[in-house]
Amino acid sequence: MQARQFFIGGEWVEPAGGTVAAMVSPTDGTPVGDAVLGTPVDIARAVDAAAAAFPAWSASSVTERLAVLARMRAAFAAIADPLAEHLIHETGLTLAMAKGQSMLSLAHFDYNMDILREYAFVTRPDPMVELVREAIGVVGAITSWNAPVSQMLCKAVPAMAAGCTVVVKPSERAPLCAHMLAEAMAKAEIPPGVFNLVNGAGDCGAAMAGHPQVAMVSFTGSIAGGAAVAASAAPTIARVHQELGGKSANILLENCDFAALVPRAVSACMMNSGQVCAAPTRLLVPAGQMGAVIALAKAAAEAIVVGHPADPATQMGPLANAMQFDRVSAMIAEAVAAGQPLVTGGADIPPGLEAGLYLRPTIFAPVNPAARIAREEVFGPVLVIIPFADDSDAVRIANDSDYGLAAYVEGGDFARARAVARQLRAGYVRINSPGWTNNAPFGGYKRSGNGRQYGVWGFEEFLETKALVSDPRED
Repeated sequence: MQARQFFIGGEWVEPAGGTVAAMVSPTDGTPVGDAVLGTPVDIARAVDAAAAAFPAWSASSVTERLAVLARMRAAFAAIADPLAEHLIHETGLTLAMAKGQSMLSLAHFDYNMDILREYAFVTRPDPMVELVREAIGVVGAITSWNAPVSQMLCKAVPAMAAGCTVVVKPSERAPLCAHMLAEAMAKAEIPPGVFNLVNGAGDCGAAMAGHPQVAMVSFTGSIAGGAAVAASAAPTIARVHQELGGKSANILLENCDFAALVPRAVSACMMNSGQVCAAPTRLLVPAGQMGAVIALAKAAAEAIVVGHPADPATQMGPLANAMQFDRVSAMIAEAVAAGQPLVTGGADIPPGLEAGLYLRPTIFAPVNPAARIAREEVFGPVLVIIPFADDSDAVRIANDSDYGLAAYVEGGDFARARAVARQLRAGYVRINSPGWTNNAPFGGYKRSGNGRQYGVWGFEEFLETKALVSDPRED
């Protein structure tokens, strides 16, 4: 597959410049295509197109926007299956994960359309005050490689629903699926300039964040990337929304069913080979249960089937790209060299999978909370198990982190578990493993970012608030 053009102003256009990057599959190193990585000139063209489209789109009616979003949804639904198949080979997502990404992407259309139908853009909280919520302007969306399609749509769809126009810059490590998405959107009869897509590396992201016509940048990625985006946006005072990294604590209180919950905790940590920002990568357990928990975790990790992600039996595929594989392998090796107790796994490739970027589920335990492997985000299949003395100690350890994206609490006494959850400095806390809902805001405290995605909170990120103040007797 080739991605040699960009979607700008409703048309496929030739890049102004840039380089051609070859894409290889993390499953076995075979070629999957190539893509042109553009230049800041291409970004400027896309921003100009979005800025030109903004006045008419922001003034469009709810009915008009709903019709466009419905066409976009239908266009995406038509490619959902082939796109899921492609994600397996470009990013190493397992078959189940790839299909799940397609379903989640469709959900971004559904819940945002529901919000748009009912949202009150004009309210009167006081007889003298009329509040108007209106689109912020051109939005630059910079997305990650671990869940590339869902990330593009969880930004672009609410932004467009709110009346904004969008320029998407996908990760340069997953550009082909972005091209497939843009091909589908091109068939949806979107007004020219409302949705634009340009592939590029960090220079394009910086150009987008610093462009004077970009009113908001929505970024998903690393802390370093988020800091760079914020610095680029600072001169124009653009709004910056960041969904960054995590080192999420998973607290199992002493009245838990450890036999059931420890294998579940291991599985959750290893989802998508650990390349999930909200993965529960720190398992906190009562000190008296440490021996039993280590045995349960070891058995669970070694039972995970690692293999080619297209195989339905596979539970964990490869790391998504060579950069990440090298980084994770090095962090594991460093932890071993530093004397961290390795329970299972390691930095070696599983036998028979040497052609790809595979690692085994890796567990260190017991780990001191001050250890690097317990403090830095690995973004790979690595779990650390940390003992705690009591509930207050568990809260202290969980909160002693630069991150605050997500946290998890399990307890047989719900009131006790909820009391622990209320004390955690994280933006998204799950108590006793509820199912996923798109109606909860998702985002972080501290260095995990700012702003929220999903639900009405994600929709409102793309709105400005205008106060019209007048004497009610003149109305």
